[in-house]
Amino acid sequence: MRDAITGLIGRYDQLGRYFDRSAIDRIDAYYGQAESRLAAVELINREAAVIVREAAQRLWLEDPELLLPGGNAYTTRRLSACLRDMDYFLRYASYALVADDFTILDERVLNGLDDTYKSLGVPTGPTVRSIALLGEVIAEMLADAGLVDTGLVRAPFEHLCRGLASSNVRAR
Repeated sequence: MRDAITGLIGRYDQLGRYFDRSAIDRIDAYYGQAESRLAAVELINREAAVIVREAAQRLWLEDPELLLPGGNAYTTRRLSACLRDMDYFLRYASYALVADDFTILDERVLNGLDDTYKSLGVPTGPTVRSIALLGEVIAEMLADAGLVDTGLVRAPFEHLCRGLASSNVRAR
């Protein structure tokens, strides 16, 4: 898995260049945000079940048809799969948050996910919304605790949303 520093080193190594001011500023910013990143990930680790449950509740309130017969969260099996996927997105977003590099989201989550969801008839619209809600819940929890810049925390969730938002498969 890459992080902001190894990615930066790799780019400069490929070019055969020493770090310039821009690279040094990027490294300084990465380490300057380390405390905020770790506080956010600590909260995610400690409150993952609460975060997923709250984001799911908000999604069901916004789109209750998902829980009705014919909806993609109807039946215990489908509801469990939705919650499992939300937890999966949350976990990978926490990795990307620590690394300050979204490559892992592209490699482990987004590549092929759209095709998988299409083949299963899973609507990506509600999935995108659930990911955005995860980011909102975390940002609110952190803001309430006075811990970190919420833009920093929302970034991996926004990346996931953009990656999936290009398609919106209809629910069965």
